[in-house]
Amino acid sequence: MNNENSVNSVNSENQAWDFDFDRQHIWHPYTSMNQAFPVIGVESADGCELTLNDGTKLIDGTSSWWACVHGYNHPKIISAMSKQLNMLPHIMFGGITHTPAIELTKKLIEMTCKPLTKVFFSDSGSIAVEVAIKMALQYWQGIGKANKQKLITIKRGYHGDSFASMSVCDPDNGMHTMFGDAVTKQHFVKAPQAKFGEPVNSGDVEALRHKFISHHNSIAAMILEPIKQGAGGMYFYSAEYLKEVRALCDEFNVLLIIDEIATGFGRTGKLFAYEHADITPDILCLGKALTGGYISLAATLCTDKVAKGISDSPAGVFMHGPTFMANPLACSAANASLDLINEGKWQSQVINLEKQMVAELEEAKCYTAVKDVRVLGSIGVIEMDHSLNAAELQPHFTELGVWIRVFGSVIYIMPPYTISPKQLTQLTTAMKVVAKMISDTPASTKKVFISHG
Repeated sequence: MNNENSVNSVNSENQAWDFDFDRQHIWHPYTSMNQAFPVIGVESADGCELTLNDGTKLIDGTSSWWACVHGYNHPKIISAMSKQLNMLPHIMFGGITHTPAIELTKKLIEMTCKPLTKVFFSDSGSIAVEVAIKMALQYWQGIGKANKQKLITIKRGYHGDSFASMSVCDPDNGMHTMFGDAVTKQHFVKAPQAKFGEPVNSGDVEALRHKFISHHNSIAAMILEPIKQGAGGMYFYSAEYLKEVRALCDEFNVLLIIDEIATGFGRTGKLFAYEHADITPDILCLGKALTGGYISLAATLCTDKVAKGISDSPAGVFMHGPTFMANPLACSAANASLDLINEGKWQSQVINLEKQMVAELEEAKCYTAVKDVRVLGSIGVIEMDHSLNAAELQPHFTELGVWIRVFGSVIYIMPPYTISPKQLTQLTTAMKVVAKMISDTPASTKKVFISHG
């Protein structure tokens, strides 16, 4: 019996890093089972470093898809989660409440803008957007305008992978165009042309106004990512455009949904990106950094006006209720994460990150294949003049001791706020090395770095 247990233990250990099994059976994000994307094995993480199965250490330049803003293994978040795990890791939220959810709601209402007073918790960013869309539709039903069922947004946007959220992702180059008529057709206007810090482009505003004039009677809400379009190419647009959007929504009686899932909690240099324009949304979506990236949780906030309209709708209740809604373990992680945010250190951290990235990435503007270099808050971007092949470029970054994942035509980093200047320099150096390598590659062989599409 002991021998059998010993053999099982050894087999289990040997199978822990079975990459062949992974490749054959496990589906990773946005990959094909016919041509598996290469993966690396991460054993542990601490601070801003990932430790691989072979002991190699990589500096994380993505904060695990923009969420892990305090770094990994932060003692305050780990302690809060450990304590909650031993008390109440989960309980249904129907007919039940608990202190972590109450405390988190208080924090979110205090941190966000004054009109937002109601909070709905869900499992992920995509579902937070689904919830926001359903809120908007039910609101108009409640005030007797059930014909307002369409959404309007700007091109190049990304709001998630579920069906309602897919409908407001970019209609031309988005990853969801293959679903055809199964995805609701929405209204789109071109993405704003004026860059962050520039005056608004009058043509952009007029294009949006024209859409509102033609379709406002059927439009329930406008949804957009404030200031920074993430998956749309890490593009930073004019705050004045966002201000004009708010004014047009008011003029044409359309709700404004702000998707801060990627930008919230300090990423762009403001606690929330809508603050750059000094506006307030009717509905706000939060996620990613909400828990510091330690466990999945999202929130959708709305005003009293929206909440009343929903409650006055024919259903009389808001028609959504996830199984893991307001999960106590996730709420405890979020409370600890927001306590760290409220300490205020993020402000100086992000300012220092921005200054260092501006200085260190400047050199890349001279590389022949570089289209643009831009920095905002804790986001640094080198945009190339063609699409990149992430699978081909990934080994070059790991050899340089960093975890950077390119997409589209951009090499970007959004590191944890807690990263050291030395670690940040290693990230920016790796970005420049790869960008220069691409620039210096003869055109006849450069295809290896171009995306397969």
